[in-house]
Formats: sequence, structure tokens, C-alpha cells
Amino acid sequence: MSWHTIAVESRTEAVEAVGNILMEAGAEGIQIEDAADVENFQPNDATVMIDWSTVDHRTSGARIIGYFEQSVPVHELALDIQNRVQNLTTFGLDSRPGTVTVQLVRDEDWATEWQKYYHPVRVTRQLTVVPKWEHYQPENPLEQQIVLDPGLAFGTGTHPTTQLMLQALEIVVRGNERLLDVGTGSGVLSIAAKLMGVKAVVATDIDEVAVKSAQMNLDLNPVAQDVQVFASDLLQDVPAQQFDIVVANMLTEVLLPLIPDVEHYLSPTGYFLLSGIYYDKIDAIVDALQQAKYQVEETLHRGDWYGLVCRLKPEAER
Repeated sequence: MSWHTIAVESRTEAVEAVGNILMEAGAEGIQIEDAADVENFQPNDATVMIDWSTVDHRTSGARIIGYFEQSVPVHELALDIQNRVQNLTTFGLDSRPGTVTVQLVRDEDWATEWQKYYHPVRVTRQLTVVPKWEHYQPENPLEQQIVLDPGLAFGTGTHPTTQLMLQALEIVVRGNERLLDVGTGSGVLSIAAKLMGVKAVVATDIDEVAVKSAQMNLDLNPVAQDVQVFASDLLQDVPAQQFDIVVANMLTEVLLPLIPDVEHYLSPTGYFLLSGIYYDKIDAIVDALQQAKYQVEETLHRGDWYGLVCRLKPEAER
């Protein structure tokens, strides 16, 4: 079997948005080549030094590649994708140059490409993302593994926004909490939460493809097999209940309408964790949080990306 690829040349800040566009267009999988991966690379062994001049890698921008079945009319689809990518500027995202190319790839080459780009990556002090085909030996007894099939959906734990959210979880999780993961993607945050000791997790995504991918990844991690995952447009189909932690790693344009509704699902002393915030959108997010009566307790950043740890203001201050 052969596959068509639709590749988009863009920039780091638009990687998530372009990936979502490709998935919504029907991509069976997403591959990302991002110059920011060098800046954000964290070796498993702190003594390891890499001479990047000897390693093939991008030095600027990002390339986001979607894989489509051969029967899909990719040339027509590519025009629609190019228009949607170029329209990201209306949301304040720099997606230049936004060029789109189409290519035919043999099935065996596709499998090889996935495995070329994904290796075990330490994403926090205690968590390492491990592709399912890799045999990995932890460096120390405290290190835990998140096993993923990176070829299935967007969100493999290596992007700065995901790493910020994992760091935020390490700050607030004490054990036995109930957590809501809005926009779960690959399920990486739900798996991490369970590894940290969260008692119960409910995960949602608007995309049925992402829900299926998340379920497959959850099944690869025994600790996370009791996570409930289902399709929902933000909180629309989430039954009324209260959580100790709500996490949302999404673009600012999606976070803004979500913020006012989270209070109905958050316990009075619970934590609201946000990421996916580009540096030029942080003020808008903080303003929206203040209007919704949240206080920012921690501000995290990695490169141009920000994450926030928030709680509702005490009743007397609302």
C-alpha cells in the first residue's frame, strides 16, 4: 500500500494549528520537523553532549507532514489546506511561508520515517516519552515511562507546550486527585497524570481520530487503562461534576472561550492548568482568567511558549 503526504512549510508557533488542520482534513498521522526541537532537546543523561553540526536537523521554521490514504484526492485537498494555513494570520499566528507540497510514499517507507524521527525523550525530571517500538532502560528508579505510538496523532510529549503542562502537573499533583484533560490529543497528559498518582482521569477531544489514537496509547500504558476518553466539543458533552485539576493544552483561540466554563467543573480549591499559549497571547489569556475570577499562581515558559497554573480566587475576593 502507498500513501500520499501533504507537507506544509511553516513556523514553530503555528505547528499545533497546522497539525490540527491536517488532522481535520483526514490525515491518518502527523510528522513534525521543527527547528525548535534542537533548543528544547533534553538528553536522558545530563553528561551527554551533542554536536548538532554533525546531526541532520532543521535550522529554521517547521515542516508539518500529514499522511493520507492513496484514494484521497490530495491535490484538491492541498489547495484547501493551503488556504486554511494562510488564514491563520487572522488568528494572530505567523504561518509563513505556508507552502504546501504533495508526494507519494510507499507504506514501508512511511513506517521507516516514523521511527527515524522518534526516540526516547526525557520531558521532565521523572518522565520519559518512549516510542512503542523502542526498548528503553530507565536511568534511575524514579524515572517513569510514557509509551506512545507517535505515528497516530498529534501530541507526542516533545513539543514545548506539552512539556510545560507536564511540569505544571508535577507542581500540583499530590495523589488521589480527579482530573479532566480537555483536548487530550495523543493522551500523553492523561497517562502522565496517572503515573504521578492521579486517581481518576476523564479525557476529551473534539476529533474522533484523536480519541481513537488516545485510547490506543492509553492501552499501551497499563496504569492508564481506566482513563475515560470520549469525543466532546470542549466541555459540551462532559457530565456535570467537579474535578481537582483541569488541564487544557490548546491554542489561545480555543482557550479563550473555554476559560469562563471551567469553573463549573473545578472544585473551589482545584487547579486549572493551561498551555499552548504563544508569547504574544499571554496577556489576553491572563486578562480572561482575571475576568473569570482566577488567580495565576505559577507562570512557566519554554522559549516563546507559556503555561499557567491557576486557582479560583477565594470566595470573599470574587
